[in-house]
Amino acid sequence: MRLAVLYCAMTVAAASALAQSPPDALRQDIARAREKVYPALVNITVVTRYFSEGRSQRSPGAGSGVIVTPEGHVLTNYHVAGRSTRIDCVLPDGETMPATVVVHDPLTDLSVLKLQTDKRADPRKPLPFATLGDSDKLQIGDYVMALGNPLMLSSSLTLGVVSNPRRVFVSETRNDIEQMELDEGEATGLFTRWIQHDAEIAPGNSGGPLVNLQGEVVGINELRYGGGLGFAIPSNIAKEVLAKALDGGVIERAWLGVSFLPIEKLGIQEGVLISDVAPESAAEKAGVRPGDVLLKLNGVPVTARFFEEVPLVYQRVAALEIGKPAELTVLRDGKEQTLSAIPTVMEQVKGDEDEFRAVGATLEQVTRTRALLSKLPVTQGVRVTSTRPGYPFEAAQPPLQPDDIIVSLGGQPVPNLAAARELLASVPADGLAVVFRRRNEILVTRIKPREEKEPDVDTELPRPWLGVRTQVVTSDVASALGLSKAGGHRITEVYPGTEAAKAGLQPGDILVSINGRPVRATRMQDTEELKRTIEAMVVGESAKLGILRAGKPETITVALEATPKSASTAKTAKQEFLEFTVRDIVPMDRMESRQLRETRGVMVSDVTPGGWAAMAGLNPQDVVLSMQHKATPDVGTFESVMASILKEQPKVMTLFVQRGYRTHFVFIEPDWTKLNAASGPTSPQKGK
Repeated sequence: MRLAVLYCAMTVAAASALAQSPPDALRQDIARAREKVYPALVNITVVTRYFSEGRSQRSPGAGSGVIVTPEGHVLTNYHVAGRSTRIDCVLPDGETMPATVVVHDPLTDLSVLKLQTDKRADPRKPLPFATLGDSDKLQIGDYVMALGNPLMLSSSLTLGVVSNPRRVFVSETRNDIEQMELDEGEATGLFTRWIQHDAEIAPGNSGGPLVNLQGEVVGINELRYGGGLGFAIPSNIAKEVLAKALDGGVIERAWLGVSFLPIEKLGIQEGVLISDVAPESAAEKAGVRPGDVLLKLNGVPVTARFFEEVPLVYQRVAALEIGKPAELTVLRDGKEQTLSAIPTVMEQVKGDEDEFRAVGATLEQVTRTRALLSKLPVTQGVRVTSTRPGYPFEAAQPPLQPDDIIVSLGGQPVPNLAAARELLASVPADGLAVVFRRRNEILVTRIKPREEKEPDVDTELPRPWLGVRTQVVTSDVASALGLSKAGGHRITEVYPGTEAAKAGLQPGDILVSINGRPVRATRMQDTEELKRTIEAMVVGESAKLGILRAGKPETITVALEATPKSASTAKTAKQEFLEFTVRDIVPMDRMESRQLRETRGVMVSDVTPGGWAAMAGLNPQDVVLSMQHKATPDVGTFESVMASILKEQPKVMTLFVQRGYRTHFVFIEPDWTKLNAASGPTSPQKGK
């Protein structure tokens, strides 16, 4: 709080100083540019879905964006919105709107979103929007402003200059272009010459606008390197993506299957070196070879002497008409040749991925591009991306592993995720045969349904128990207490409400005999001696305890009671969809924890990382007192209330919990559309 007050004081002081000083031209330019773009800045919060450990997981995320059309289209980064299941946008004035995805374009790390303006309080109110400028006009030394939400600090602005408007990342040996990894197998930067600038950005600035002093968006900020260097995607690339998004929402680029390098080390002045030709690609079918120098594309000269010019060549190839023969003039062995290639659609490397909860696995569609680039022996199928311990895929012998490609299930081919889902919907009791490929091997295994563990049944007779905690009176303890000799058990706690408490035992009493027999405990390893002595007796039997209290001997008679049930015997309920487990509070909980003495609720015993409950901040050891304002004093009531919640499917599910000595609210916002699609049971599962 003191820091916040100091900050406010400094801000007011700085504003006062500025007001008293004469405005200069730069300050006026910054103010005009800011007012053109700042109202269109959006703070984006997302729920991101990812796949790991054989299941779908979720995590919160945040970034920035900018409104670029009157209708409410927002430009941001793909790495902000790409794997999101929920997107909310907040304007600088505090107005909040959900957004939907119009198009994702991992190859440029851009996404186009659409604000759901129909959910505004006044849908007719005009939206602020910014204008996209011409990034090709940027020069070294031009002032630029980075707007965004660094470190989730909303609506921030920093000022800097352009240090290089056409930056290309190359390897340390300067023999290849480096791309940025976005997702497994998916990269960006092939078409991009980045705008390098020193306007300070940080995590959370991703997707925010880079603005010139004319108030035009000239870039979309993407990444930051050490030393204060920021990098933005040029607005001219963003314009192309936006135009395609508005024209049907589909982005298609031509692909020949070739990789390029500059010719600077070949000693020639024209063309671009072809360094790789993908198998079965259009270029390979046309006869293109690595080492050829591409001189012309459809009769128009092509040259990339330096790495900074290579992205322009990739842009030229991507702009070819798909399915229409393209003329390639190449230099091979000193002679020009003309080849004809039919461009195909550039596909994403990474295919769709989903979880198969009942078998404990996540599977990914094998794309043609991944098959070609990874030289897989198949061109379609599904690939195992992760497995969950204890579930059918991992428990099989031999077990399935990440990167295995499933060939068939139960004798049926598995060309895609839809086929896999149908065949795995119900695994027979006697199991399902799985044929899969692991590198060059074709293996066979059998998966069986996961066995639900039966609740533990306590068949033992109740054991007698003395409701106290003790410490052995060792020689050191005896010396500290001023006793002449060691021996006995010093009572450190008397559990409230027990027979021991009723009989009058007190902390500090030293137990020296039981039914006339002296207690001989003198060493730390004698800690369990009292427990064994008591358990050798009978529940309900009276024990005469010889004690020393304030140095004086006394005898107290205590009726032995049955050992209270522990947490391991408590009744439990697991909510599969929301991924958390609760149990009843048992007497031992109340005895050992003061804050639970009068609490009526259910204890959270487990919260699965990446699940909806974990996303909302529910913690193990929280005590759920109510859900949707309905009390949950025990597991049975919890199950009944949860059943009604699953039926009603509220947008926000409110849990009132006790967390330590405090109460707290937890708001779970699940994607209910996934409820019926999820494999396996979704209602509360009864435990012990």
